[in-house]
Amino acid sequence: MAKDFYQVLGVPDSAKPEEIKKAYRRLAKQYHPDANPNDPKAADRFKEVSEAHTVLSDADQRSKYDRMRKYGAFGGAGTRGPGAGGRGPTAGPGTDDTAFDFGDIGLGDIFSSIFGGRGKREEPRGTEALETVVEIPFRVAAMGGKIPVAITVNDPCGTCHGSGAAPGASVATCDECGGKGTVTFGQGSFAVHRPCPRCRGKGKIPSQYCGTCAGAGEIRTEKRLSVTVPAGTETGTKVRLKGQGQPARDGRPAGDLFVTFQVQQDRFFTREGLDLRCEVPLNLAQAIFGTTLKVRTLDGKKVVLKVPAGTQPGRTFRVKGLGLEQGGRKGDQLITVDVQIPEHAEGEAGELLKQYAEKAGLKY
Repeated sequence: MAKDFYQVLGVPDSAKPEEIKKAYRRLAKQYHPDANPNDPKAADRFKEVSEAHTVLSDADQRSKYDRMRKYGAFGGAGTRGPGAGGRGPTAGPGTDDTAFDFGDIGLGDIFSSIFGGRGKREEPRGTEALETVVEIPFRVAAMGGKIPVAITVNDPCGTCHGSGAAPGASVATCDECGGKGTVTFGQGSFAVHRPCPRCRGKGKIPSQYCGTCAGAGEIRTEKRLSVTVPAGTETGTKVRLKGQGQPARDGRPAGDLFVTFQVQQDRFFTREGLDLRCEVPLNLAQAIFGTTLKVRTLDGKKVVLKVPAGTQPGRTFRVKGLGLEQGGRKGDQLITVDVQIPEHAEGEAGELLKQYAEKAGLKY
């Protein structure tokens, strides 16, 4: 059974936008792939939560979705197909099922037709695009480089070679779709043609399902890639990798992979356009009498900064050409000084400081 988006986020269908946003943030943080690197179920849950938020956070999409719910597409009312009894490895034709199961269709498939592709990237027929979010170090984002990316894909089952049938099983025409492999649900402008959930688009039902893939014809595997990060990448930047998404059946081309970058914060640098900002400490004597500092640059080297006498707290120095480079343009490195005042001036040093203040006419 396709899951109800309200149930996915754990909110009532009367939930306000801020309640939906709050629930999404909590669940996204809990199931983010970076927080669960070895848990494919968490990755699936994260995708589910993100898809639910995408639809319910948009007023127009939510309105269309709510109308779809009334047709029973998410509750099984008024339609027939495999449901309550389930479809285990040994299930076969003739099962007396009472609910229409959209679980193998995928919510993204449904909403790509109804909601204009919001649930899944539009791809050539028979292919499926995948999307993933990857955190990258600040320095890699700024200067460019390569990062490893792991995604989960569905590969053809090695036991049944994609048929879903156990070795030696007999195969019969699907009684749900009449062997067409597709079914229609909804009415009028909401009529949608989708792969039959009983035979999973194959048009045939085996007497016994494959024990390796439980009849799905495919198994989930992890795929590792090396992705190039363009110099000057910002959070939200996306790259498209042709043919690196979900492998398609029947020899059709694989879908594409969309990678969205999320840039990690740096403990020293922040970014303003192509400029880099950083802050360095100065003690009182350095600020009064001037000094020379060696300041770290983005490439790990040092630049010599001459601080003049009488430098005030918060003064910013600009070093040309040490920022980011993009499109033939280079930014600068902006270095702000933080003059650190002693919390206590005691003993001989304190007395000398008082003498200075008196001779300089400084009141305290």
